[in-house]
Amino acid sequence: MVTDAFGGREPREGESTAVRARRGLLVVGSFVVLLYLIEILNTALFHSLNRTFGLRPRSLDGILDILTFPLLHSSLAHLMSNTLPLIIFGFLVFLSGHRVFITALAASWLASGLVVWLIGGASVTVGASGLVFGLFAFLLVRGFINRNWWQIALSVVLFMAYGGILFGILPTVASFVSWQAHLGGAIGGITAALLLSTRRPGALPAGRR
Repeated sequence: MVTDAFGGREPREGESTAVRARRGLLVVGSFVVLLYLIEILNTALFHSLNRTFGLRPRSLDGILDILTFPLLHSSLAHLMSNTLPLIIFGFLVFLSGHRVFITALAASWLASGLVVWLIGGASVTVGASGLVFGLFAFLLVRGFINRNWWQIALSVVLFMAYGGILFGILPTVASFVSWQAHLGGAIGGITAALLLSTRRPGALPAGRR
């Protein structure tokens, strides 16, 4: 399979990078708008949706909450704190193609939920921060996995700008921070990078064996 500099498939005939970028903004922007619409409804319902669809660790009837908990937030401020990194990381991942974006997002979503369900605290967990950590981890490691100079350069820039958030995967006693969701999301992002790994002409040399 021929890949582009971002690690995805070559654009379809007649599709420019600008077209892909516009599509990425539309897809990621639409997802963020959906999160705000859900938060508005949740606020109107006094955040009762969190009690119904938030993730309840080690609860058999709560396994399906893995599918819904990233869509909910504890407050508007909580959602706003996730908005900008979600847009930036989601857009950058989408530049590699919709298949790459869907795979990275799904892996981050699932892994984040599974880790919370397995080792989460007693409280109900909500929020898209696991997706943020997953997409960020994907962007950080894929260049080294693919041996791609452009992706490595991007990962360095992103690490310098946002590397501090990685402390969020460390255990904390703060009940309002789900480090489990962050850790799970990061594991999912790295897993997606491994699943989507590709070597291309012009990549970093593998060296002698």
